[in-house]
Order: sequence, then C-alpha cells, then structure tokens
Amino acid sequence: MEGITEGVNKMSVSETQKKNRIQVSNTKKSLFFYVNLSKRYMQQYNEVELSALGMAISTVVTIAEILKNNGFAVEKSEASQIRTLTVDMRDDPGARPIPKAKIEIVLGKTEKFDELMAAEAEQNGDNEEQQN
Repeated sequence: MEGITEGVNKMSVSETQKKNRIQVSNTKKSLFFYVNLSKRYMQQYNEVELSALGMAISTVVTIAEILKNNGFAVEKSEASQIRTLTVDMRDDPGARPIPKAKIEIVLGKTEKFDELMAAEAEQNGDNEEQQN
C-alpha cells in the first residue's frame, strides 16, 4: 500500500486527470447523466472538456449539441477546442497496440447560463412539490 501512495504522490499534474474533464462512455451512464454532469462542471469551472474514445465519440457530440442547442454552452473560441486524434490502446500489457479514434471538445458557459440554471432549478423544485 505504501508503494501505491508513494507513486501517486510523485505524479506530476500532467499525469493526473484535469479537474474539468469528463471521460464519456456510451455504456456506463445515460446520456443525460453526462449532460447534467457537464452543467455542474461548467458551474464550478466555467468550462468543461468532454473526451471519448471510439464508439463513444457520437455520445460526446450529442452531449455537446444538447448543451449548445439549449443555450447552456458555446464552443470555446480559442484555436483547436475540438481536437481529434488517434491513440494506441492495448488490451493486455504484452499485446500489440490498437489505434483508437479520440475526440476532445471544450465547452464554455454562455452569458445566460446562470439564468437558465436558476430557471431549471426552480422548475425542478416545482415538480418535486407537485409529486409530494
């Protein structure tokens, strides 16, 4: 156990996951889990980075489009805020690397983000009162 703790303590910031990055899977959670998580990350960090490999890429694009079409997010205007690349993945430590497509999309809050979130929270509060 000490070896693991020591290894984690020696990790540089570049080796640890970014705090505002969401790694999306198309099998682990529902689409709207990621949409809502993205909203919370944008509240906390003002932007969110959505990342996915292979078949989950379409899920990331769908999440980004839902956030943009509902007025919560905009693509960051800085250069290359949508990145596509190929990474080598290995199923087993000794296995041959398999190239996988990867996408990274950085989204920022819109000017009306806080207003929309407040309206959504108010609506959800009203729905809970009606159910009780």
